[in-house]
Amino acid sequence: MHAMVYRGPYRVRLEEKDRPVIEHPNDAIVRVTRAAICGSDLHLYHGMMPDTRVGMTFGHEFVGVVDEVGPSVRNLAVGDRVMVPFNVFCGSCFFCARGLYANCHNVNPNATAVGGIYGYSHTCGGYDGGQAEFVRVPLADVGPSLVPDWMDDDTAVLLTDALATGYFGAQLGDIVEGDVVVVFGAGPVGLYAAKSAWLMGAGRVIVVDHLEYRLEKARSFAQAETVNFAEHDDIVVFLKRATGHLGADVVIDAVGAEADGNLLQHVTAAKLKLQGGSPVALNWAIDAVRKGGTVSVMGAYGPMFSAVKFGDAMNKGLTLRMNQCPVKRQWPRLFEHIRNGYLNPSDIVTHRIPLEHIAEGYHIFSAKLDGCIKPLIVAN
Repeated sequence: MHAMVYRGPYRVRLEEKDRPVIEHPNDAIVRVTRAAICGSDLHLYHGMMPDTRVGMTFGHEFVGVVDEVGPSVRNLAVGDRVMVPFNVFCGSCFFCARGLYANCHNVNPNATAVGGIYGYSHTCGGYDGGQAEFVRVPLADVGPSLVPDWMDDDTAVLLTDALATGYFGAQLGDIVEGDVVVVFGAGPVGLYAAKSAWLMGAGRVIVVDHLEYRLEKARSFAQAETVNFAEHDDIVVFLKRATGHLGADVVIDAVGAEADGNLLQHVTAAKLKLQGGSPVALNWAIDAVRKGGTVSVMGAYGPMFSAVKFGDAMNKGLTLRMNQCPVKRQWPRLFEHIRNGYLNPSDIVTHRIPLEHIAEGYHIFSAKLDGCIKPLIVAN
């Protein structure tokens, strides 16, 4: 088969690779029809994620058609159109039993924190991802779900991570009617978090970023107020003034380890603003929320070597909530919102890229060219 293959930092290409096979009775092989490039894939692309091995195929957002099933699979059949959450999970361990699918204890040898994730290095289990013609889906009776007949592939693939994660970020904010919500980051997850905040009763939503084309999308898609932090000497002071000098009720950090800059900058956090490996955005969130408020962290963080303002968070009485999204738990409500017309996830899609051009797709997305917000990969 053809698959995207990692060859080192900033080097990915399409190669021929062995087609995956059934390795366990509960496996399925899925023929991928749509995949996506996620902002967190850029951490891999830039060589930022530990134990990302040459030869690995990325891609944790994908949908497709079941091509083959193992002998013990009961819930899927060949020909079924399925959406696969980015979490690989067993469904029966201590954590899965509590709906914490992202923290499954049985699918990752390094599962002291995160469970398994498709296409996200050997620190997350070493599972090849879906930026390929075919992908092996383990525990196929647990993770995948049938795509509803009324839902197209472009919508379904966004539910496998970006939309579910943004919605989860708003959920973790415990938003109540009338709350002022600030979202740091106007990438796909931040846009979905801002849109979801309205669905949970927010009275005001403010999105902060530094790229004008993303802020324009926040205005048109999420109907949010926007602030370009590069235009202000101190974004926290600006936000305090904009919220009656109290601060926001809820702040959502949808930035995390921003996939930008070189390795030295990431490790030392020497580059300011929304720098990868730096807690700048998280500290802005702690400073910009009101006393007694809630900070929801959706941005993906790796090791950080500079200080988080934990003392400030403690003294302000903040609630800090965070996790990788348990994707499948979000689907019933999101299906309802989409079918009722409250959400159209594919409105943020800017590029549809054939699998054979995936290397160019990574370059466009990484360099933020051509107004790229969310690129989909058309595989078959």
